[in-house]
Amino acid sequence: MELVFDGRVIEWRGPSPFYFVGVPEEESTEIREIASAATYGWGVIPVDARIGGSDFSTSLFPKDGGYLLPLKKAVRAPQGLSAGDEVTVTMTVRL
Repeated sequence: MELVFDGRVIEWRGPSPFYFVGVPEEESTEIREIASAATYGWGVIPVDARIGGSDFSTSLFPKDGGYLLPLKKAVRAPQGLSAGDEVTVTMTVRL
């Protein structure tokens, strides 16, 4: 399943800051339909994603009925991304 969506980079301040892009409701609904086949536990969903010139693999975190795409520094730094920036995400759910 390949999805393309726009989202805003958000920062979660815990013991150390984490950055995410929220998956929109429509795409989250599509992911939930195949989640049982894709998850490897705790509801996380493995994905391959692309933002700008950065390709990366990670896992979506379930949150309030939707999903969050984590953004490591190795993805954010080359493009100068920070909280509040709008990005276009191309993402493939790995089954």
